[in-house]
Amino acid sequence: MTSSDVNSRLVPTITERRQAFRELHDRGCFALPNPWDIGSAKYLQHLGFKAIATTSAGFAFSRGLADSAVGRDLMLAHIREIVETTDLPVNADFENGYADDPEGVAESVRRCVETGVAGLSIEDNSWRGDKPLYKVELAVDRIRAAKAAIGDSGVVLTGRAECFLVGVNDINEVIRRLTAYAEAGADCLYAPGLHERDQIAAVVRAAAPKPVNLLIGGSGGLTMGDAADLGVRRVSVGGALARAAWGGFIRAAKGLADTGAFDGFAGATPYGELQDFFR
Repeated sequence: MTSSDVNSRLVPTITERRQAFRELHDRGCFALPNPWDIGSAKYLQHLGFKAIATTSAGFAFSRGLADSAVGRDLMLAHIREIVETTDLPVNADFENGYADDPEGVAESVRRCVETGVAGLSIEDNSWRGDKPLYKVELAVDRIRAAKAAIGDSGVVLTGRAECFLVGVNDINEVIRRLTAYAEAGADCLYAPGLHERDQIAAVVRAAAPKPVNLLIGGSGGLTMGDAADLGVRRVSVGGALARAAWGGFIRAAKGLADTGAFDGFAGATPYGELQDFFR
């Protein structure tokens, strides 16, 4: 047996990654950071995280596009690239399933499962300014269709209530939607935009025994320990890591453009460190 044969056996299979990802939701609270390209995915694995998730916003920005402007085929190619880059379970930020009708969502989900993801999320954001949220009945049918498309693959389905992101700041509506998605087959529940402890605790109680994902995309607020104390099972950061990288780039570029100074490079990671890591 060659060394390459040994190494190949050490890489977990897609089935093993899916099982590991599902088991992470059973107890405790784990971080689910969001890389936006191959390099950031590799580095997050290096840091010892147990799973990672794609970010629609972070990837869109890297392509010079706004969030939600990436088409399904390009997003599927990106998701597959991340899955093939890492040994970790990968959860796909799959936006609204790239379709309005349940049949279209099912087709998109089948294709996403084929990339090898361990999980995927479907949101109820229609991305229409006049009616930003799908009606609950349609949103439930979309979750049900996604669950059927996943079948017995072991992929974890997360149902997302986007209320707080589109200006519907009603915790009762959030809970109504999330509990309906749980009944329709969602394995995990997620309401991005929640920040208040009492609201987070209320969602955790209402969703039980289903696990809840919490988005923490800024500093100075909750910690992983706080999330665990509130009963949250997993914490993602959305596009925050990508935005942090953009922040460093913009500060350095603006300094160079505005004053001709190179002070913005002071915090840059040394070339040799990155060269050694990716070698």
